[in-house]
Amino acid sequence: MPYIKKFKIPLLWVRRHTSDREFMLLSSVLVGLTAGLAAVVLKTLVHYIHLLLAYGNRLLDQPYWLVVFPLIGILLTVFLVRVMFNGKIGRGTANILFNISQKSSMVERHKMYSHVLTSGITAGFGGSAGLESPIVVTGSAIGSNFGRDYHLNYRDRTLLLASGAAAGIAAVFNAPIAGVLFAIEVLLIDISISAFIPLIISAVVGALCSKLILNEEILFYQEQQEIFEAGHIPFYVLLGLLAGMISVYYSRMAMRVEELFEGYQDKVYRRAIIGGILLGLLIMLFPPLFGEGYGSIRLLESNQAELLLKDSWLGFFGTNEWLILGFVGALALVKVFATTITIASGGNGGNFAPSMFVGASTGFFFARLINMLHISNLPINSFSMVGMAGILSGVMHAPLTAVFLIAEITGGYTLMIPLMIVAASSFALVKYFEPYSLDTKKLAQKGQLLTHNKDRTILRILQIRHLIERDFQEVAPEATLGELVQVIAHSRRNLFPVVNANQQLEGVILLENVREIMFKADKYDSVKVKELMQRPPAVVQHDDSMADVMKKFDESGAWNLPVLEGDEYLGFVSKSSIFTKYRKLLIKTTNV
Repeated sequence: MPYIKKFKIPLLWVRRHTSDREFMLLSSVLVGLTAGLAAVVLKTLVHYIHLLLAYGNRLLDQPYWLVVFPLIGILLTVFLVRVMFNGKIGRGTANILFNISQKSSMVERHKMYSHVLTSGITAGFGGSAGLESPIVVTGSAIGSNFGRDYHLNYRDRTLLLASGAAAGIAAVFNAPIAGVLFAIEVLLIDISISAFIPLIISAVVGALCSKLILNEEILFYQEQQEIFEAGHIPFYVLLGLLAGMISVYYSRMAMRVEELFEGYQDKVYRRAIIGGILLGLLIMLFPPLFGEGYGSIRLLESNQAELLLKDSWLGFFGTNEWLILGFVGALALVKVFATTITIASGGNGGNFAPSMFVGASTGFFFARLINMLHISNLPINSFSMVGMAGILSGVMHAPLTAVFLIAEITGGYTLMIPLMIVAASSFALVKYFEPYSLDTKKLAQKGQLLTHNKDRTILRILQIRHLIERDFQEVAPEATLGELVQVIAHSRRNLFPVVNANQQLEGVILLENVREIMFKADKYDSVKVKELMQRPPAVVQHDDSMADVMKKFDESGAWNLPVLEGDEYLGFVSKSSIFTKYRKLLIKTTNV
């Protein structure tokens, strides 16, 4: 586009006439501004679609619209993804982690806008998913493509990617500290002090965008009303453990629901219709499941849970306290189904806002139950707030992000101690049962997950197919010793694969093992290669993880191992090539 080129030319001039550090600081401002504006557009889009459908004409007074609207939203999303993005959009934070580890932090350009469009439609029409994950993908794509356009290296490109994500989170919640911590806890595997500056700048710029443009009706903000009392600490510990158990339940049920929809991967419209109808039926039973759910969270924190029953069929039974308590408890359990159905059936969204919804419901349920049993008099507002931190910490495996996010969006810094208690307790319990977060579990199973262990991370980035050496001279098993000597004479290798006519590896010949017989000319015609070969100490499959490959090297004591694809011989992989590539990646990824 001409206007993009006009914008790019002066920045290229700046790039040439400034230091790398100065250009990174400028880049962090521009990335933060762009990601912040993208978040503003997304929140505004969802707000006004939801306002029009749900409240403008009170269409939700007619129960069948609760089924129709989410179904329409999911079908529209699936249609747009297939028509505009070839059926592939790459949902979730896990997709960005995959880009970092496997694609050198290169994120597809269409993700700078595709997730804003599709998630806006999904959530706007009542899809029970959050917008935070799509804005993380959007911000990451903005940062990544900025780095690519201006020819930044992997380290700086990754930092701008994380800066875009930080700005997106900061803008969605007007919470810059949480944005920075999210980038550090979830996206960056290793970070130096100097890298904090671009993250902070981007997060602040993103937060300012939402602060200046959006109002509190669109932004989620809930003012703290109660003061922390030390006598409530035992109850906060119990809430943290309860939040941990529900987080485990959330993660495992989400995986099971996803598995149910995997059989419809090639039948996208059928999957969308089934998912949309199921979601609509859930929303008919539990209207607070409609959309992101921040309005319901406000009601819970202000101890007005009876209003949640207003559009529910359960409202016909009155506002009995036990009925309200049971309804809120049920919301905490069924939200995971609504969210996972929304995403698995083709909608676009994430688990960030749903985790907060479940957390607020859990905190409210716990405090209200204790009060109704006359065990103590707990502040509903405070326990609803810290409950959000507990579930966020458990589901997302990001306790610091959870603590400071809730503190920022509620202005509840006096609750820092209970926030830490609940987040830490929940995280510790979840970590015992679920080593990986909901978003990263599948990546971990495939061996593609970034970790804070630098060695392990680099081994996961390395891929066998990029390290195969194919300059080994092949010999046939029926070849004679004389033919083998001719091959040896024209090779600089001391290892020779024995490969048959079907390109299958039958064995290997080591130069040191034939050194004596190769000088006996009288045996050149009588001795066959198959009599001299030996089995390789181990073989590597082309899709083996590098951790498995290194284990085979250690166990076999070999320096070179053959690589196969099934039974077909491809080449060899050597320790020296792995170590060389490892050193290059170590330099490349150091001090992000």
